[in-house]
Amino acid sequence: MPPVGSYKDKNPLAFPKGASGAYEDDPNQPFAKTDYVKKKDDFEWIYSDEPHTTRRREILKQHPEIRQLFGAEPKTFWIVLGITISQLWIASWIGQSSWTVWLLVMYVYGATVNHTLQLANHEISHNLVFEGNLMANFFTGILANVATGIPSSVTFRYYHMDHHIYQGVDVIDTDVPTEWELRTFTTTPLKFLWMCSQSLAYALRPVFMNPKPVTKWQILNAVIILGLDALIYLQCGLWGFLYLITGSFVGVGLHPAAGHFIAEHYVFVKGYETYSYYGCLNYVNFNVGYHNEHHDFPKIPWSRLPRVREIAPEWYDHLPHHDSYCKVIWNYITDPNIGPWSRVKRKTCSTMRNKKTHHVKAE
Repeated sequence: MPPVGSYKDKNPLAFPKGASGAYEDDPNQPFAKTDYVKKKDDFEWIYSDEPHTTRRREILKQHPEIRQLFGAEPKTFWIVLGITISQLWIASWIGQSSWTVWLLVMYVYGATVNHTLQLANHEISHNLVFEGNLMANFFTGILANVATGIPSSVTFRYYHMDHHIYQGVDVIDTDVPTEWELRTFTTTPLKFLWMCSQSLAYALRPVFMNPKPVTKWQILNAVIILGLDALIYLQCGLWGFLYLITGSFVGVGLHPAAGHFIAEHYVFVKGYETYSYYGCLNYVNFNVGYHNEHHDFPKIPWSRLPRVREIAPEWYDHLPHHDSYCKVIWNYITDPNIGPWSRVKRKTCSTMRNKKTHHVKAE
């Protein structure tokens, strides 16, 4: 629980380069700053709002041309379709291969591109594939689930919006670990176990933390994907089907592409709750590494996110960031200063308070 008392503080992410209070140390070395004083039996509770609304307002004042980057990216559909076809083709023959070929192809290609498909759903959740066409975005998300074998697209959409609007807010933002995870995964071996199984954490957290009513779109998503799972099993055999399913779980577990789950919002430098990554895996991760840029401007698709940093470098270049997901995973597991406790939490935010105020006025 948060400490007793209430106070307002200026989030350090809200300062551009050179401003009083802005980050001045080497932005390439976030792991050099993890040894600050913290409680390892609780989260990092703060009382300021999430910083990206403020950043967005200030950046647009200085760089209104960024608005020209808003909009959809139809290329995402064709990438999803191409990956899906390639995965189904591999599933059709890999069951006849040796176990070494099966494992190698599953980890190197299958897990990587199934993770790509899951991040395509991240783009789709923001309706950034077909502009103004909600149904086309919904069905593209379901298409992205075909090769992963997991009917997650519609459910992810609902919870991901909460992550943006209520970043770090207790119970609502299910991207933050649970109290049980906080108390359990505290040592290097246990953090290694958590990394291997974090797909289960992300799947189960919403159910226990913030369950929502099941919608007809979720049911449709499940019926289509589970039906296709049965068809893939019949046509490709058990090992062809398991190639797809295993790749989905491994790609969200102990895999370099999954390093973004740790890199994005775990607090490595005191006060900084969002981090970008500027390494090569952005090419297979739909540029999700440009995470400060994404939270600042969620209406900009993956293909144009790098332009944000180019246009407004004074808002990004000085911030602590990552260049290697493998290093992020290694340091998370081995650094005793980093763990489930290394997440910012809030009891409330301005959006929630405003909603309560409007509700009272309406009554």
